Amino acid sequence: MRRAIYPGTFDPITNGHLDIVKRACKMFDEIIIAVAQSQSKNPMFSLEQRIDMVKAATQNFPKIKVIGFENLLVNLSDELDANIIIRGLRAVSDFEYELQMGYANASLKKELETIYLMPSLEHAFVSSSVVRSILHFDGKIDHLVPKEAYSMIEGYRR
Repeated sequence: MRRAIYPGTFDPITNGHLDIVKRACKMFDEIIIAVAQSQSKNPMFSLEQRIDMVKAATQNFPKIKVIGFENLLVNLSDELDANIIIRGLRAVSDFEYELQMGYANASLKKELETIYLMPSLEHAFVSSSVVRSILHFDGKIDHLVPKEAYSMIEGYRR
C-alpha cells in the first residue's frame, strides 16, 4: 500500500489544500491528513475544530484519514508506517522553508521522502493566513475554503 502523510495546521483548510489532496489521491492508496497542534503558531481554531473541518471537507474522499498530532513528523511517520510526506508549494517564498524542513526531516530519517505539489493556478494565492486575515475583518471567504468548512467557520463565529 502506498501511504502518504499530508501534514499542516489547516487553520483553516482552504481550497488550495483540497486541490493538493485531490491530486495526491491519484498517486497514493491512502493519505493521512495530519493536523498539527502547532501551539507556537497560535491557531485561530482549536485542534478539534480544525480536525472536524478537514474531516467534513474530505468526507467524500475514500482514501483520506484525518488525525491530529503534536509530535515530530518523523515519529508520526514511524507510527503510521508512512515514509512519504506531501507538501504544497504556492510560491518561491514557500520553497525555501519547505526545502529546509524536508532536509531536516531527511536528516532525522533517511527513508523519509518529501513530495512537493503546486496547487492549481486558481488556488495559488490561497493560504490559511490569507483566510484568517480576511476573517479578522469579517470579509468574504466562501470562495477560498471548502463549503463544509465555511459552514463550520460561520457556526464557530456566532
